[in-house]
Amino acid sequence: MSINTYKRHRFHPSITSYAVWVYYRFSLSFRDIEDLLAEKGISVSYEAIRLWCIKFGPAYARNHGGEPRTIVTDKLASYKVAQRELMLTAHHKTAKYENNGTDKLTRWLR
Repeated sequence: MSINTYKRHRFHPSITSYAVWVYYRFSLSFRDIEDLLAEKGISVSYEAIRLWCIKFGPAYARNHGGEPRTIVTDKLASYKVAQRELMLTAHHKTAKYENNGTDKLTRWLR
């Protein structure tokens, strides 16, 4: 991603990309990431991290291989509609405990 993508953001792109990477790579909450950054002396709110993940997460996923091949959710019927309209080629798994032990980025990249 170019440096212009981060224009008008308060924090250096390396901090932003690290926070987004940590969120998708490990099963951490936004507050956990806020704490990790605070330990490094970086004061950023969990809400800012959430917004970074919304904004930059899809672009990072495109650099790692595109749209997900597998979606893991519970059995809520509306997920099937969303998958049908947004991600036609992704396989939808709904088995019990399917998402245990897998991190978010791995699920995104499958």
